[in-house]
Amino acid sequence: PVPRQDAEVNGTGNAAGRPRFVAVTSLEDVQAVRCAEFHPQGKLYAVGSNSKTLRICSYPKLSDLREDHATYQPTVLFKRTKHHKGSIYCLAWTPIGDLMATGSNDKTVKLMRFNTDTSNLEGQEIELTMHDGTVRDLCFLEDTTNKSSLLISGGAGDCKIYVTDCATGTPFQALSGHSGHVLSLYNWGGAMFVSGSQDKTVRFWDLRTRGCVNMVTPATAPGSRNGSPVAAVCVDPSGRLLVSGHEDSSCVLFDIRGGRNVQCFKPHSSDVRSIRFSPSAYYLLTGGYDNKLVLTDLQGDLTMPLPSVVVAQHQDKVISGRWHPTEFSFLSTSADKTATLWALPPV
Repeated sequence: PVPRQDAEVNGTGNAAGRPRFVAVTSLEDVQAVRCAEFHPQGKLYAVGSNSKTLRICSYPKLSDLREDHATYQPTVLFKRTKHHKGSIYCLAWTPIGDLMATGSNDKTVKLMRFNTDTSNLEGQEIELTMHDGTVRDLCFLEDTTNKSSLLISGGAGDCKIYVTDCATGTPFQALSGHSGHVLSLYNWGGAMFVSGSQDKTVRFWDLRTRGCVNMVTPATAPGSRNGSPVAAVCVDPSGRLLVSGHEDSSCVLFDIRGGRNVQCFKPHSSDVRSIRFSPSAYYLLTGGYDNKLVLTDLQGDLTMPLPSVVVAQHQDKVISGRWHPTEFSFLSTSADKTATLWALPPV
């Protein structure tokens, strides 16, 4: 049985209610692991490393998970060494999971077809070379007019965000606005996406209007308008709440419709590098350079202090944390050279 989330995770931080996530599997690499993303169907996940290796692993059966579980290596269904000429910084799947893209500090984006039956990447990959710096993040959008997939990519160099038509493999838009490296991209609700940058701003983009529709500088210092470089962004499924994670260890909740900061809180003691709503949007998972993954409960009054609890820890900096699309489990990647899958034993 899937654990009931509300009963399972009460964020009071007391021993009785503390969620005991266990490390189910851990993939070991020879270098830092930067990115891991679940396939939208949830049966597998992809992992990209500084060792230039791309792997696709199967998601294990968790029904007989116990608290005294011994962590094991995941089953690798597909492995490609030297996938890029540099480190794999980011990867993304299309919403239906038939395409995957990876980005690297070799300044390229690779676009590949994925066969869900064989769990293999197939056919000729497309290499995109429009970026002139490290590609830091990627996301796919569905073009509602003709149902084709669009790939959004951003990074260092000219700080432009590029929009590529996946059917033809051609970039057709370069979105200017940021004055610093683009560190994070996140999309929701069709044609909308947000970008977070070293320039301390979050920009909102709408592809229907072909440009930036809003810009905010989340305030991370109390009583001032000062911000900090934005290393991670996400938006809740309703499109009401933006959460940004910053290099000064702050997270900021921002009410998109009201156009105002709700609160700034510090779940970490160092850079926040990753931020994601749980599938139900009741919880926020943040990962930071303090080696920790923290779960923050968003079910109460968002203007009040938020209950947070450390749910997982690595031996070195946490670079990313990603929820399973339907189950209450998550993947984390770290400079300790592992990608670890964490889950709750059924009560």
